[in-house]
Amino acid sequence: TFWWKDKQGNDCSTQWSPFAEDTKYYDPSKKDFMFNYRVENLVELLKVLKDEGVTIVGEIEEYDYGKFGWIIDNDGNKIELWEPIDKAFLE
Repeated sequence: TFWWKDKQGNDCSTQWSPFAEDTKYYDPSKKDFMFNYRVENLVELLKVLKDEGVTIVGEIEEYDYGKFGWIIDNDGNKIELWEPIDKAFLE
């Protein structure tokens, strides 16, 4: 994890996480990587994306540090969408 501050002085992070070569986490994509984007209002975003014809993968998963959802883009990449609960990282 690489920590940095935004223009307002808030702590932010960028993370790079390798997975085992035989991971199934990227399925159903055939790629060996996945992008993760921080989003706001994941539930509404997934509704809009579905209405636009985007392939939604699985169901939303909720944890004490946020919600996760997944889509497949036009190039077959699995994209992870994360609505974080930032205060969980400050405790």
